[in-house]
Amino acid sequence: MFTGLIDDVGTIEAVLPTPAGLELRISCRYADLVEGESIAVNGACLTVLAQGNGWFTVGAVTTTLGRTTIGAWSAGRHVNLERALRAGDRLGGHFVQGHVDGVARVTAVAMDGDAQIVDLALPAGLAELMVQHGSLAVDGVSLTVNDLSVPGGVQLSLIDYTLRHTTLGTLVPGDQVHVEADMLGKYVHRLLKESTWVSER
Repeated sequence: MFTGLIDDVGTIEAVLPTPAGLELRISCRYADLVEGESIAVNGACLTVLAQGNGWFTVGAVTTTLGRTTIGAWSAGRHVNLERALRAGDRLGGHFVQGHVDGVARVTAVAMDGDAQIVDLALPAGLAELMVQHGSLAVDGVSLTVNDLSVPGGVQLSLIDYTLRHTTLGTLVPGDQVHVEADMLGKYVHRLLKESTWVSER
């Protein structure tokens, strides 16, 4: 479980194919990771396979590669990192599972005062889970939905702190990002669909 508050921006040092998918070596500021620990890499929950002072490796299996952009990553790419939430930690973002729902496409980026406005075209089925001023994780970053004016899409407003401390400050139209809808919204949506199905029987 994560909160969408980025701990560090790491750099991919190497991408190696494995029988199960890919193995990534990532440089970071962490010195106390442990093998088996969960870590969110651009919002995808992965398991630490090996670690050292300032680096770790994770594996991405075929299933993960099929629903993320990880298969296209290469050395030199910067990625948002967040370690798993510990009991007693402050919950400053929202509950993020690290289970990427799909890949969204950036359709527009523009400045509005001191904020950067980003429009996303969402994968099929995700727009119905969005509510204005609700939560959405984008490449692992907890964000607030600014507007729902575009059918099938969502608009975000990024503050200067987010632009400087995550990878989102480099977004341009055409970029692809991981998106995870709010966990509570997904459960409510599922329960309402089940309720409707039962009542129609």
